[in-house]
Amino acid sequence: MYALADCNNFYASCERVFDPKLEGRPLVVLSNNDGCVIARSQEAKAIGFKVGDPIFKFRDCVRKHDVIVRSSNFALYGDMSRRVMKIFSLFSPDVEVYSVDEAFIQLDGLRGRNFEKLMREMRETVLQWTGIPISIGIGSTKTLAKIANHYVKQKPVTCGVAAIPCNPEEMLKSVEVGDVWGIGRQWSKRLRIYGVKTAHDLLLLDPVFIKESFNIMAMKTVMELRGEKYFSFAQSPNRRKTLLRSSSFGSPVESWQELSEAIASHVTSASEKLRSENLVAKSLRVFFNTSAFSNRDSMHFASASVQLLPATNVTHAIIKEALRLAEPLYKAGYKYKRAGVYLQEFSNGPVKRSLFDSVKNQGRDDRMMALLDGLNKNMGKGTLHFASTGFTKVMEMEQLCRSPRYTTLWDEIPNVIA
Repeated sequence: MYALADCNNFYASCERVFDPKLEGRPLVVLSNNDGCVIARSQEAKAIGFKVGDPIFKFRDCVRKHDVIVRSSNFALYGDMSRRVMKIFSLFSPDVEVYSVDEAFIQLDGLRGRNFEKLMREMRETVLQWTGIPISIGIGSTKTLAKIANHYVKQKPVTCGVAAIPCNPEEMLKSVEVGDVWGIGRQWSKRLRIYGVKTAHDLLLLDPVFIKESFNIMAMKTVMELRGEKYFSFAQSPNRRKTLLRSSSFGSPVESWQELSEAIASHVTSASEKLRSENLVAKSLRVFFNTSAFSNRDSMHFASASVQLLPATNVTHAIIKEALRLAEPLYKAGYKYKRAGVYLQEFSNGPVKRSLFDSVKNQGRDDRMMALLDGLNKNMGKGTLHFASTGFTKVMEMEQLCRSPRYTTLWDEIPNVIA
């Protein structure tokens, strides 16, 4: 048996934990540089806000419905996520973190106990200890647990927890085919041509037909709806295959100095992530571009790739290669809107040294990176950094409505006045 625990409107819920006045009011959270909606409270969903909506087009709607707008606060959301996941692990040792706000929990090791009662106790604990409301679905496969979770969100009478019943027909009929895990919008359009409107309709289809008309993953989904396990439990996350770091600039960048600092900053962030996962990268791609909405004569899209020999996670080594690639591609006079780096072809660390490295150099980079990571972890991100990342504010995001980082920054811890 599996349980899928999913935090309700997670980003909005995190904002409400430390500002209870937001409870019951429509709330949207914006992407980097306050561009588009990436999360909504239930009240904002009811008004009609959708993920991806550019906020500048909805200014009148925000004023009309008194919508609360918050800039993204990923430091807060990430820390709250870690706290929630840790509580899950207190109730079962087998937890697969699926995303920042949801996790699969294997219940087989808890046989003999009432699963639904145990999950209600876990839900109450998460709410009491973190203030985050969650929904929990229980099923014999991951897909059925997802179905039960979706049912919980549509039926308040479940009080946040539901299990797939022995006769699941009614529950499956209440879930549209596009809401089935792994189906999505495009496949649901094709399935409706065959008269498939609900999860129950999908279950009745011939798996061989699904495999031939779609693919083997769709067939596995059908079999999971029938109670047969096809998607395994992965308590340890798979090693990542790619790593992307990019962002849009708050205002257009025109100088090579600012552009190079942005690229070096993205390399720094990506290299830190690689070292935290004990990985090294063999391939690097650098890219930057003007706005896609610029006039044709004002548009410039540039990218270049290189093999890193040997594969590495050393920040200054990757910065050197990234800037060497980017500088010939830069053109003066263009207003660049976005830049980033893309790393791939990973293998497990540590960095493998070249046969021609001197004895003196061996281990020097490792010690330098360990010192860099240790200082920045203890003293704050960016305390020690390479000069190539610069001192300009080109990488500062426009976050006019960001809430304090209540749980990760001493200076922003809330004060309680008796």
